[in-house]
Amino acid sequence: MKTVILIPARYASTRYPGKPLVELNQPDGSRKSLIRMSWEAAMGVTGVDEVHVVTDDDRIKEAAQAFGASVIMTPTTCENGTARCAAALKAGDINADLVVNLQGDAPLTPAWFVEDLIAAMKADTEAQVATPVLQCDPLTYGHFVEDRKAGRVGGTTAVFNAKRHALYFSKEVLPYIDPGKVPDADIPVYHHVGVYAYRPDALRAYGTWGECDLENREGLEQLRFLFNGTPVACVEVEGRGRVFWELNNPEDVARIESVLAKQL
Repeated sequence: MKTVILIPARYASTRYPGKPLVELNQPDGSRKSLIRMSWEAAMGVTGVDEVHVVTDDDRIKEAAQAFGASVIMTPTTCENGTARCAAALKAGDINADLVVNLQGDAPLTPAWFVEDLIAAMKADTEAQVATPVLQCDPLTYGHFVEDRKAGRVGGTTAVFNAKRHALYFSKEVLPYIDPGKVPDADIPVYHHVGVYAYRPDALRAYGTWGECDLENREGLEQLRFLFNGTPVACVEVEGRGRVFWELNNPEDVARIESVLAKQL
């Protein structure tokens, strides 16, 4: 199964303009841009044939090429990362059995998250799209609740059925838990990890559908698949003691730097 990883990155982020080029402190005292950290994470995944940064911005292109990444340029009209990946199929003349979208704001994504996702897509022939989910530990759940109380949009939660196919994704903390009944362990909230694997036909179809109302309201691109009846598998992955968090807001820089320091 030929597998290609695409890393969509845009400069004009609504919540954090210039986010891909933000530099983070590394445990060894150096600094690396978010896009470089995401590219290095992708390069560490086994069983992948190609890795490309996908963007519409020359600043990101130049920065990525400077550290050795392959870059595919896409139109400025791509409304989200999935649409950008769909455009890259044509722009980069990509021929693959599986396309993985490793978003450029998820540098803490361990290689095994993506490897488990690829394996699940091989096993679940019904699923046209797959995405990892991670059961929240108390720290991550606390970050979710803290963000919502502060009025910030942080990570995304996922709810799925008995077949582990998605029922819904939300930027709210779902399912709701009474604050007085939050368990110390086995918290029934799943953090959606910002990685997707697509069958190429499903990705091409995505580019032909218009934005649905739920996608517009939540700001979550994957809801377009659910709205159009495309099965999305939620693949539970193991944290193995690692804390996962995406860089969505400026406040997340310190969180991610703290996690990096602990991994030293």
